[in-house]
Amino acid sequence: MGDPRMTLQLQAVLEVFFADPAQARYGLELCEATALPSGTIYVILARLEGCGWVESAWEASADYDGSGRPRRRYYTITDKGRAAAPEAINRAYGKRRRPPPSWVPA
Repeated sequence: MGDPRMTLQLQAVLEVFFADPAQARYGLELCEATALPSGTIYVILARLEGCGWVESAWEASADYDGSGRPRRRYYTITDKGRAAAPEAINRAYGKRRRPPPSWVPA
């Protein structure tokens, strides 16, 4: 799968990942951080996982407290995503002759 289409919603999700690349995030946390609905977030996460920019894993049994909430699936940006996302964003903005957002690593 090639690079995903660089929508504003996808960029909002990437911005959260780039704020702290080592931090694993779960879907509803991304919903709150981006103000996007879960239906949008999970489609974006599936797209990013399909192109190898993020990877996911279920919450460890030891970390799940069984308090009535479902187990969480955590997503982390991969080395490939950290390298490819800024390049793809720069290409997309270069076509528009606009500078990329300030959060995009150089």
